Amino acid sequence: MNKEKVLNLIGLAARARMTILGEEMVIKAISNNPKSIVFLAEDSGNNIKKKIRNKAKTYNCYLVEDFTSSELSKTIGKQNRKIVLVTDKGFIKKFLEYINS
Repeated sequence: MNKEKVLNLIGLAARARMTILGEEMVIKAISNNPKSIVFLAEDSGNNIKKKIRNKAKTYNCYLVEDFTSSELSKTIGKQNRKIVLVTDKGFIKKFLEYINS
């Protein structure tokens, strides 16, 4: 996986307003957007990780835990972000292409 390309694409998706941020908002949105992609910071708390992993598995979402919260926060231009959900099908297709290469 090319981390730099994935992070750049997360930033692009955020600027295009195709992302959902925050634990509660993401948990609600996962059920409305099955087969989406969730970026969860590897340094998140165990409770958040457990909740998101269970929701992602239930709704068949792709879960990526390869980035730190500082990397995610910096790429979307916000502070202290640990979880990002991308809902747009075009972005999801490109993410999967980058991640699987």
